[in-house]
This record gives sequence, C-alpha cells and structure tokens, in this order.
Amino acid sequence: MTKLLAFAGSTRNGSFNQAILTVAAEGARESGAKVTVVNLADYPMPLFNEDEEKVSGVPENARAFKQLLTEHDGFLIASPEYNSSYPALLKNAIDWATRMEEGDKPMQAFKGKTAGIMAASAGGLGGMRVLVVLRMLLANIGVTVLPAQLAVAKVNTLMDNNGVVTDEKTIKQLKNLGKQTAELTMKMTAQVL
Repeated sequence: MTKLLAFAGSTRNGSFNQAILTVAAEGARESGAKVTVVNLADYPMPLFNEDEEKVSGVPENARAFKQLLTEHDGFLIASPEYNSSYPALLKNAIDWATRMEEGDKPMQAFKGKTAGIMAASAGGLGGMRVLVVLRMLLANIGVTVLPAQLAVAKVNTLMDNNGVVTDEKTIKQLKNLGKQTAELTMKMTAQVL
C-alpha cells in the first residue's frame, strides 16, 4: 500500500494550512493510500547549525522526523507564505532531514519520493508564490512534485467557525490534489519495484 506523509509548515492553532491538508489527505485515503498526518509542533528542532551538529549530532526529533519521511513513499505538504517564501519552521525541518549520518544514503528521506503541494491564505493569491519556491526546493533534493498544485485564496471565507473547510468546490479541488498525489506515488513506487 502506498504511504504518504502529510504535514504543514504551520503549527498555529487554527492553521489554514493544517485545515486544507486534512482535506487533501482525505482525498488520498479515498484513493487507497495510507496517509499519516503529523504536526511539526510534535517535532521541535533547534535552528540548523552545522557547528552545533558537529558537537551534539542530529537532534532526536530531527532524526524521528527524517525516519518518518524515509518510511513513506511520498508527501502532502501545505505551506503558508511568509514574504513570498516558506516559513523557517518548514525549511528547518527539511534541512535537518537532509543531514547524513552513518549508514545513510544521500537525500534518503527525499530522493525518488513524490509530493503534492498546496498553500492557503486569507489574501487574494492564496500563497501562490510560496509554491514556486517550495517546488524548487523539493525538486533540488530529489522529490518529484506533482505538476498540479493548489493555492487557496481567501480561505477564511471558505471555512466554518471551527476552522473546517466547507466550500464544496475547494473540498473537491483539495481531495483531487490528494488523489493525484496518491496515484502518481503508486505509479512511481510500482516502477521502482
């Protein structure tokens, strides 16, 4: 069974990106994928610092997150846009997960994996600019990013008071992104076998 790891670059209570990620994950599950949704708040890591790494090694939470990435065939990633880019939280988690330890293969947590990417914001562009740089980052570390992506604009108007996406068109688009990610991952996993 194809396994996808789903995470957002936001740990804020009521995060728009956690909300859209939940819907996309549901779409992937409906397509037959096993989806594990994690919150980066459960994996606190210090800011990456190579000098600190030399002294203390890779932090345990970074190791645990990297192990999760390694155990999954692909990813669903939702990211807020901060000043036309991804938040430090997301970049830091990815940076730590790329670090090699004894017995690791280069980029083992990412190389040959797939990803579906999405963003949401209360603004009119929906985080579209972050998807450009997130796609570039993931491609540079060996991830095949699904050509389709989704930027959900004015997401706060598409949710109920509990922070759940209720707009049917948006739900359909998010589920479809999850489905397409699962299908691409299944095809790529089958090629490797």
